[in-house]
Amino acid sequence: MVNPEVPESDSDVAARVTVEIRLRAVTEVNDGAPVGEVAERYGVTRQTVTAWRKRYEAGGLEALADQSRRPHSSPGRISPDVEALICEMRRHHRRWGARRIAYELKLEIGKQAPSRSTTHRVLVRNGLVNSQEQQHKRVYKRWAREAPMHLWQLDIVGGVFLVNGREHKMLTAIDDHSRFVVAAAVLPVPSGPAVCDAFLAAIARWGAPFEVLTDNGKQFTGKFTRPLPAEVLFERICRDNGITARLTKRRSPTTTGKVERFHKTLRRELLDETGAFESIEAAQAAIDEWVHAYNTVRPHQSLDMATPASLFRSRVTDPELHPPDLGHRRQIFGVLIR
Repeated sequence: MVNPEVPESDSDVAARVTVEIRLRAVTEVNDGAPVGEVAERYGVTRQTVTAWRKRYEAGGLEALADQSRRPHSSPGRISPDVEALICEMRRHHRRWGARRIAYELKLEIGKQAPSRSTTHRVLVRNGLVNSQEQQHKRVYKRWAREAPMHLWQLDIVGGVFLVNGREHKMLTAIDDHSRFVVAAAVLPVPSGPAVCDAFLAAIARWGAPFEVLTDNGKQFTGKFTRPLPAEVLFERICRDNGITARLTKRRSPTTTGKVERFHKTLRRELLDETGAFESIEAAQAAIDEWVHAYNTVRPHQSLDMATPASLFRSRVTDPELHPPDLGHRRQIFGVLIR
């Protein structure tokens, strides 16, 4: 029952109007009655009467019946075959998210591939998204240098285990612009000289970056050495080769977020899966192979699914590159070499 004190909308009125009444209104307009008068007489707008008239002219009496409001197509709906393929990819590659799966599907089936959001809904519908993935991640301000070789982020990370029970650490370095891994060297010991040997090897291979960013570890800086600050070997190498050495603020691990993110990926996709290695050489060989794929094959979400190698450009090694005389470093730097 219609409440006379509450005015009805055009949609409410139109829902009650029968095909015969709509036909009568159209007929009156076709016979010359003003559209405004007909609309007022039937309690609808001029636009509604005009729409009825167009529908009648296009499709006859049947076109005046109530039309379904369902869309003619549902962009978010996909075929059962594509949904099955999404689920298969997720089960086979447990660490691929919706964006990566949608990207791989586009390569495989082209225009039939669904969007990232549709892919995510399929994963949720099939119980293939865990609670951790659905949690809102803390958002940090992103930044990146405008070109490769402008800045390397360096860090020392553990987690490389041998069958004899020993754990070794690595020096890792990643180009800030391209995410290209320029160093992932397993260290015999995490000392200053070992770190610097790996750093020099990366410079010899790719050239010297303009800047490096590290934490405040003793291998990287003598700024906090007591009783007096002093230059350590890493800082000397940077100074002698025109590299600006920058330090993160204390207790701010997100400053070197790109290399930290690389560590998580390395652990998840290689170290946790492989387990202990027979030797340092075996560990280095496996890591080198994985890093090559990481740089050249694996698409990166932060790079709009490009590979790091597609964005990285090395610098020609400076022929005047002069590393310190490492054979005399202990005499030169004394107890500061660790």
